[in-house]
Amino acid sequence: MEGRHPADLPPKGGRPGTNPPGTKAPIEHAVVALPGEERVLRAAEKALNGQTRGLRALVPFLGPAFVAAVAYVDPGNFATNIAGGAQYGYMLLWVVLAANLMAMLVQSMSAKLGIATGFNLAEVCRQRFPRRVVFGLWIQAEIIAMATDLAEFIGAAIGIHLLFPSVPLFVAGIITAFAAFGILAIQSRGFRGFEAVITALVAVIVASFAFEVFLARPPVSEVAAGLFIPRFDGTESILLGAGILGATVMPHVIYLHSALTQRRVVGATDAEQRKIFNFERWDVVIAMGVAGIVNIAMLALAAAAFHGHNIGPLQGLDQAYKALGVRLGHGADIFFGLGLLASGLSSSSVGTLAGQVVMQGFIHRQIPLFLRRAITMAPALVIIAIGVDPSRALVLSQVVLSFGIPFALIPLLLFCRDPHLMGSLVNRRATNVIATLVVGVIVSLNVFLIYLLIAGR
Repeated sequence: MEGRHPADLPPKGGRPGTNPPGTKAPIEHAVVALPGEERVLRAAEKALNGQTRGLRALVPFLGPAFVAAVAYVDPGNFATNIAGGAQYGYMLLWVVLAANLMAMLVQSMSAKLGIATGFNLAEVCRQRFPRRVVFGLWIQAEIIAMATDLAEFIGAAIGIHLLFPSVPLFVAGIITAFAAFGILAIQSRGFRGFEAVITALVAVIVASFAFEVFLARPPVSEVAAGLFIPRFDGTESILLGAGILGATVMPHVIYLHSALTQRRVVGATDAEQRKIFNFERWDVVIAMGVAGIVNIAMLALAAAAFHGHNIGPLQGLDQAYKALGVRLGHGADIFFGLGLLASGLSSSSVGTLAGQVVMQGFIHRQIPLFLRRAITMAPALVIIAIGVDPSRALVLSQVVLSFGIPFALIPLLLFCRDPHLMGSLVNRRATNVIATLVVGVIVSLNVFLIYLLIAGR
């Protein structure tokens, strides 16, 4: 996805050439708009002009947050939530809820940065920071993107292998590669088609866990208590809760979300930018709400199916798959595998797109999207080929991701509180206070988890 690259950022939130406040001008369209995009842009223009209202006005703005939300239902979330529910029942549901609320705030800030400036987070970093700092940020962001892709790719391969046991894991990896190439080919035809495919895969995840929760029938009273009564049970539960909360924000989709909104619908005035952000905020609430419900369903499912049933510790997604088939029957294991496959395919494609945004934003260079896909999938295929435990590889990739969180969150917070950069969309004081606390909590937890890993605890 290409952005605009003038020598300097505009002094105020708005793009070069923005009309004075109060003047009426049509929204700017993307530099090249495909037929499907043109229809979306015309519908968005009608919404901004007040010609359409309600749900009909909101629809053209839905999509970017659903793409970002994929990162919150990736294979790493499967492993963490299943482990939490199996070991501690419904106790840690409140952590999942808190994590989701934090994610809503962070992703709305990322979307707002793209709307207000016309640039994505990586581009703003390039314009605002010294060259050496930018280079360092780019290197770490590329490593994070590759670690992300490793986790998602392996998750999809595990999903295929679980659904079709006769297919070796390496062959499943090859199939995953071809499927990922197909999804990326859709993106070359315009953003709307790609968003539709990702949303459809998210729908598969939602349907899979809805069916499994229906089979498991977790008690509503226990789910409610877990959601609204914060509590822990010993050090291990605190560590697992910290893992759930600390891994909430995925750094690659912070970069990506700002890129998805920077040129999708461009407001010509401050008033139009505020309207666009209001619509995109609803996009974030709906999409992240869906992701939150899925994560709550994962943990509640594991609590109902495994906790207190002498299942023993679940060491991997394959064990969870088999245990669900035994405990719930009715094809619950198949639906779990389908959800995992949809999660891996969607999040892997999103991760590749995020990697492209990172390179283009930090160093103003691009490589063909399919070449990037081939490069980032190579480590995953090597790991599968040499027989490394895929579940262990998933855990290690999540640790690598933890290193990148401060380098995305802190710049985002600094930029969104800058009135000269954000203009009328600058964070309010209360938002800055809450965002600072959220960023502090997430960064501190990730540093804590990294310390525990290094200390071998």
